[in-house]
Amino acid sequence: MKCSSAIQKIVLMASSSSPQRLRQWANFQSSPKKARTMSTQSSLKDAFSSYADYLNNLNEKRERVVKASRDITMNSKKVIFQVHRISKNKKEEVLEKAYKDLAAVMNQYVARLVKELKGSDFWKLRRAYSPGIQEYVEAATLCRFCKSGTLLSLEEMNASFSSLSNPSQEPLQINILDYILGLADLTGELMRLAIGRISDGELQYAEKICTFVREIHRELTLLVPHMDEPSDMKTKMETMLQSVIKIENACFSVHVRGSECNLLGTDDSSYSLMGAAEGIDL
Repeated sequence: MKCSSAIQKIVLMASSSSPQRLRQWANFQSSPKKARTMSTQSSLKDAFSSYADYLNNLNEKRERVVKASRDITMNSKKVIFQVHRISKNKKEEVLEKAYKDLAAVMNQYVARLVKELKGSDFWKLRRAYSPGIQEYVEAATLCRFCKSGTLLSLEEMNASFSSLSNPSQEPLQINILDYILGLADLTGELMRLAIGRISDGELQYAEKICTFVREIHRELTLLVPHMDEPSDMKTKMETMLQSVIKIENACFSVHVRGSECNLLGTDDSSYSLMGAAEGIDL
């Protein structure tokens, strides 16, 4: 429709109306602008107030989540320290205590974190609780390896987390990156465990740890280049490689010292272990 035709149509509508109708029509045309302005200002004020309340609540929740994450980190470290008390004659007893402490971390501190995150998207606050989750992954995978010599998978860990959530709500799930970062830290604890086992005369157990750490490093070396956030893994991959080298050097040193003892015709195995311990750079 042309502009002139549209104007003519408006004129015809006006001429066919009574004077009172015209006044009503004029008032209708002039009044909405003021009403719309007032309603717009009111709606903007309400929207800003709602958004401010949302940010305040989110910041308060973030602080509580950070506190829960710190508690998870601190108590997970206690589990790791407990595992390092393993000796040749006190393995089962130490592991039993470590698993009890790990269950306490899950039921008390992880459960509190899940409660705080209820009703919110987990990714919004991931960086607030990520350190605690990584430390828990490290403690849980260390306990599993010491008990069965296997790796605790991400699926198994997420299944255990599901039991803490209301079935009607989405359960907290461990982020893949947090799981991988936890595994990277695990290799450092396994290196310390291997050195301790060598000092205690358990060379075969140390070699088993060495093989396990090599496998983790090899798999992560293939995976990290395809990650969206590889920056967090760069330093940890270098540290992981150093852990592998330290375990290999320690095991190799024991074999060399043992060969020297055999050549000298002595069966004093303590000489080889002491020599290995002196040559290990922790």
